[in-house]
Amino acid sequence: MPPTPLAVSRPDLVRGIRRWDFVALIVNITIGAGILGLPSKIYALVGAYSLVAYVASAAIVAGIILCFAEVSSRFNGTGGPYLYARQTFGPLVGFEVGWMLWISRLASFAALCNLFVDYAAYFWPSVGAGVGRAALMAAIISGLTVVNLVGVRTASRVNNLFTVSKLLALVFFTGVGLFFVDWQAFSFAVAPTYAGFSGAVLLLIFTFSGFDVAAIPAGEIEQPQRNVPFALFTAIATVALLFLLVQVVCIGTLPGLATSQRPLANASEQFMGPAGAAFIAGAAMLTALGTLNALMLTGPRLLFALAEQGQIPAFFGALHPRFRTPHVALLVSAALKLVLAISGTFIYALTLSTIIRLGYFALTCAALPVLRRRHPAQPAPFQVWGGGAVAVACVALCLWLLSNSAANEARDVGVAAVAGLGLYFLSNRRKSSSTG
Repeated sequence: MPPTPLAVSRPDLVRGIRRWDFVALIVNITIGAGILGLPSKIYALVGAYSLVAYVASAAIVAGIILCFAEVSSRFNGTGGPYLYARQTFGPLVGFEVGWMLWISRLASFAALCNLFVDYAAYFWPSVGAGVGRAALMAAIISGLTVVNLVGVRTASRVNNLFTVSKLLALVFFTGVGLFFVDWQAFSFAVAPTYAGFSGAVLLLIFTFSGFDVAAIPAGEIEQPQRNVPFALFTAIATVALLFLLVQVVCIGTLPGLATSQRPLANASEQFMGPAGAAFIAGAAMLTALGTLNALMLTGPRLLFALAEQGQIPAFFGALHPRFRTPHVALLVSAALKLVLAISGTFIYALTLSTIIRLGYFALTCAALPVLRRRHPAQPAPFQVWGGGAVAVACVALCLWLLSNSAANEARDVGVAAVAGLGLYFLSNRRKSSSTG
């Protein structure tokens, strides 16, 4: 008999996300905006050793994914890292993870929405600022809200379409570009500095993030205890190979890579002519839009999960009577995303999201040995060989990454965390008063 999951989902949620739907979701979230700009920044830091940095960062992320895979295999409810932290470390820590994770999703969505509009302005300059910019953002958010409101199957089908289109665009870039690569451009004669190489790995760790968020809607995934680990490994292997090939093409076709602001567009122009820049601008819009759809699917489920556990008002856990989707959480999240998108900036929001992610990466990795000791007679369906050592190493890595965070952004994340604590204790006081 298979082990009983530590937390189960509500029976009225529709398990409409199948195995390959889930693989597509993770790929879609992970292939975000970073790959469109990072090749030049990584090359400026470590030159051709950027290829080694990609391999090193993928290996580090694989260790974190191993911890996520084992911990997630014990659960089949909605919430992802929030659910793991709550069951392992208690309701207070769980609430903080859920609260901060939701904030990070809002910030990530707002950042990507700004990026989409910036690239759209390449074709339609009127949407680059002012009323046109706000109108386009409103149209994007409204459209994605409707898609995700009418049902999780519809949202996953749209996600699949974006993922396939995005992959085809990047595969076309690498497939054509590899024929034009100048292999003499790859020089490994001068070893990179420690600071340069570690800085490159840090940037790439951020780029590989996304797998963690995809576990949030596990309550709507078919056989999550099997499909979550499978999807995590399949997706990250696909993404790592694609990122590595993109870097190879950029190094081998663009002589001024280190100073390029739009490396893929500039590289495309080298081997596809003037149409190359337009092609990449379109691909960037497609990439951003696909990731926005994935974030619209996963983010509101955090509010739903917090309400499901009784840590925020119950109406956030309401399901639409016809579509069986968490419509209140979806609409509230959409409204806040619109406000943040119009008023926010790309870099600041992205940095906040990254710092928050490092925190719950560490907590999820730390949960692995804790759950093993707590449930010795109930092993996880998926077990990591040497899991305790892997978890310790990953926690240490996350703490090291956090120690290199910018002071201003770290401060603001702390302010948001304290605000969450205030909401938590206020909700508990009201709950106690109503039962007193």
